[in-house]
Amino acid sequence: MDRNLALEVVRVTEAAALAAARLMGRGAKDQADQAAVTAMRNTFDSLDIRGTVVIGEGERDEAPMLYIGEKVGGGSGEDPEVDIAVDPLEGTNLCAFGQPNAWAVVALGEKGNLLHAPDTYMDKIAVGPEVAGVVDIDKSPTENLKAIAAKKRCEIPDLTAIILERDRHNDLIAEVREAGARIRLISDGDVSAAIACCVESTGIDVLFGTGGAPEGVLAACALKCMGGDFQGRLKPRSDEEAARARKMGVDLDKKWQRDELARGDVMFAATGVTTGDMLKGVRYFSGGARTQSIVMRSKSGTIRTIDATHRFDKKPRYDLV
Repeated sequence: MDRNLALEVVRVTEAAALAAARLMGRGAKDQADQAAVTAMRNTFDSLDIRGTVVIGEGERDEAPMLYIGEKVGGGSGEDPEVDIAVDPLEGTNLCAFGQPNAWAVVALGEKGNLLHAPDTYMDKIAVGPEVAGVVDIDKSPTENLKAIAAKKRCEIPDLTAIILERDRHNDLIAEVREAGARIRLISDGDVSAAIACCVESTGIDVLFGTGGAPEGVLAACALKCMGGDFQGRLKPRSDEEAARARKMGVDLDKKWQRDELARGDVMFAATGVTTGDMLKGVRYFSGGARTQSIVMRSKSGTIRTIDATHRFDKKPRYDLV
């Protein structure tokens, strides 16, 4: 994939963020998500790619656009064929209630290189570059915390774990507390939470817990670009989900490594919808708006932060509500 594509794809996340941010704090999560989806889908056609959505808004009969298998992009002929994973509004509730860390997210991989993850749950562990290779999802949280502390030459009480606040995590939370680590509980947004493990200023050392499998692939793409580590194992919520995963050819017992979820050269882009730990949200002014994005590429390891000013008399407003 051409390196310039990483800078082009950020226009897609910017468009989604600008559209969703119009509804920030208005309690309308479905409308905000749809606004992001529509803006993202329309902007994809400005890219010279031949893309296939492998992680999107659902099956074709569930989603009118950005559905799994949909062809996107304005490319033809010799333009690159790519797999695309999207979350047009990661943290719909965060946007709806004006809370931090709602993002618009896209990852790209060469054709056939991103896992076609079923819409089910995944047990996950993520860490930053300093401790990549020392954690194992098959070990207990306590064992992993000990390994992280040893590698960082600190004590477990110096570590902070980030965990989705869900009833299914009650035992996990209890064990992490018993081990002595600090915990940051979040309501939503485990892609940004995984990335936080790679950003020293967040103070996050490890992500534990179960979240969406599609979000796991997006997180793996980002952590591959940043040098972090990620492991996951699918956890279907029902026999129907398990059967669907098997039909897709996905091994339910497999411990998926980062580079198995995201093979080869991958790119990742995200734009802040609401201001959070790593990205500023959309800030409107008379006649335009400002956005902040990150763009990453695994081949070079380059991570760029892009601050953009958008003039609505020069481009679409993405005012879709």
